[in-house]
Amino acid sequence: MTHNNPIIVHGLDELDAAAAAVADAIAATGHTVVTFDGEMGAGKTTLIRRIVERLGADGSDTANSPSFAIANDYGRDRSGRTVYHFDLYRLESAEEALDIGFEDYLDSGDVCLIEWPDRAEALLPLHRLNVAIALQPDHSRIINVEEL
Repeated sequence: MTHNNPIIVHGLDELDAAAAAVADAIAATGHTVVTFDGEMGAGKTTLIRRIVERLGADGSDTANSPSFAIANDYGRDRSGRTVYHFDLYRLESAEEALDIGFEDYLDSGDVCLIEWPDRAEALLPLHRLNVAIALQPDHSRIINVEEL
């Protein structure tokens, strides 16, 4: 499943449509592992914050980048699953992800929203959702949601 059309976001006021598309894709496909690709500053964390809100997770009001903790737990969503946000940017290797029990999170059936997935690519399930965010020269973003 690929979201039919790329989502073009010109500003924060248009971000909810992208968050809704990702939340809808999670519901429609049953995938709980969602990876986010995009350069530094593309808006991955901001989009994830809106997705956490859309899913109705208890901790959505405190959603921010877990860069220093690697993982944040935002509590349960409306479906009763825990929503985790991983920022793997600081990892040097997939082995470091193993040290925090990353595979257990991935296998839990809970929602795992993962920034910088290339840092632990070997550990990720082949079948997942991927959200690609491309920053444009005019500062808009083109967002594609696809099922891998």
